[in-house]
Amino acid sequence: MELSALMEAQRNYYRTGATRSLAFRELMLDSLYRKIREMEPTIHAALQADLGKSAFESYMCETGLTLSEISYMKTHLRDFAAKKRVRTPIAQFPSRSYVLKEPYGCVLIMSPWNYPFMLTLEPLADAIAAGNTVILKPSAYSPATSAVIKKLIAAVFPEEYVAVIEGGRAENQSLLEQKFDYIFFTGGTAVGKLVLQKAAEHFTPVTLEMGGKSPCIVDETANLKVAAKRIAFGKYLNCGQTCVAPDYLLIQDSVKDRFLPLFYDAIREMYGENPLQNPDYGRIVNRRHFDRISEILNGETILFGGEANPETLQIAPTVVGPVSPDGPAMGQELFAPILPVLTYHTTEEAVSFVQSRPKPLALYIFSTDRGHIRYVQENVSYGGGCVNDTIIHLATSQMGFGGVGMSGMGSYHGKYGFDTFTHEKSIVDKGNWLDLPMRYQKYTPWKEKLLRMFLK
Repeated sequence: MELSALMEAQRNYYRTGATRSLAFRELMLDSLYRKIREMEPTIHAALQADLGKSAFESYMCETGLTLSEISYMKTHLRDFAAKKRVRTPIAQFPSRSYVLKEPYGCVLIMSPWNYPFMLTLEPLADAIAAGNTVILKPSAYSPATSAVIKKLIAAVFPEEYVAVIEGGRAENQSLLEQKFDYIFFTGGTAVGKLVLQKAAEHFTPVTLEMGGKSPCIVDETANLKVAAKRIAFGKYLNCGQTCVAPDYLLIQDSVKDRFLPLFYDAIREMYGENPLQNPDYGRIVNRRHFDRISEILNGETILFGGEANPETLQIAPTVVGPVSPDGPAMGQELFAPILPVLTYHTTEEAVSFVQSRPKPLALYIFSTDRGHIRYVQENVSYGGGCVNDTIIHLATSQMGFGGVGMSGMGSYHGKYGFDTFTHEKSIVDKGNWLDLPMRYQKYTPWKEKLLRMFLK
């Protein structure tokens, strides 16, 4: 269907009211859940083709998380959608006040290539739970997964309800020229700016989930062996192509020499002596990104790893250092299996360093000093993070996930996802049996006295 015709079809379908029925939303969530289960092998094969992901990692980080979000939405939908009673000021007596939950209408979800299934289907689950019609735009950099998503969606939903638009830059531009009721974007900052600019032309509200250079701070009180394993997991998952991966290590100078050998051991334990031969270790998404990462490596001192295979687009887990704050590894979000190492002496110094850079999407603190943890949390602005772990804060429907500043705006997951795709109507329902006269002209000293009694 041509794009303008598709938009009109979705608007007309939304106007029928079909998507507002809670029973209908529950049925659609259930149908989506069952179809994902049915197509799991096909989905995992596509993720293998696009990114070299193993079936285990695909379930852990893509299909499993998506199924969990859908299940959570099905369980809590009626509570999320319920009319909410609120207190009414006495000055508005006699009346009652409440908030109605209303879908935005026709929404656009634009997703990236690094977790192409989960980052498309999770916000979709939130959007249809909220009662919207949806157009999905997966990334052209993950074509196999995009094709599977299109097949899956077509098997579950009619186009006038949920549709998939495939393609690259031209299709993105065409979509952004349309007037949507809401836009949900996950991706890089440069494209995020464009999305925001285009949305502003139509006064369309947006959620932007982007990235940034997420620091990982390790102090001298940390359990270094545990920290090494958990940082290695978060850093090299999906070959470093994770928006909340630790982007650089900021380690207290007194423990650096003890930590790094433990970190190298953790890498070997997980990925083997030759990670490029590990069948569960993936690859860089395309040659352009492979070349970009290789250029960064050429400008830094490699402490560990660094092996690369341009034919398979693989780069081994790598540690570089010491790095300059202005060097190649610190000039951009890496999105790569490279961990730059910097040191600090005092907690204040570490905080000052992070404060001097754009607000990150995530921050990780490894410490047993609660004073240190509190100081970092209270003095650094960031989207979210973990204490003594990495990345797991996004794997829950109980908390919102999102950025701040250059790392994004808005959040989703669970109730936060439902609220993102929902407009709240505030209503005062006034009784007719009493009509207090003080608000009406002519104004008198007596009316003013009454007004001041109620409004103070």
